[in-house]
Amino acid sequence: MVPTNKKQLRDLVSQTTIETYEELTPQLVQLIQETNRKEDLTEAQKQDEISLHMMGYIKSCTNEIIIEVLAEILGLEDEKQPVHIGGR
Repeated sequence: MVPTNKKQLRDLVSQTTIETYEELTPQLVQLIQETNRKEDLTEAQKQDEISLHMMGYIKSCTNEIIIEVLAEILGLEDEKQPVHIGGR
């Protein structure tokens, strides 16, 4: 769907945002669980690492949302490649 007004664009961005965050959340949960199991880190170090995971999650989600919305508007198609938190 190519939006023809701001409401349609807002709806497209909102739907893409929900889908993207839901898609990437399991990876974030796994990273947090792995970090919490690391016995060689202090609690402060664990929190620092979790903060980095969260920043990577938000960055990855934001990038994916922008790409998906622009691809929809421009009619671009590409092979669906897995998105990794903190990756491209």
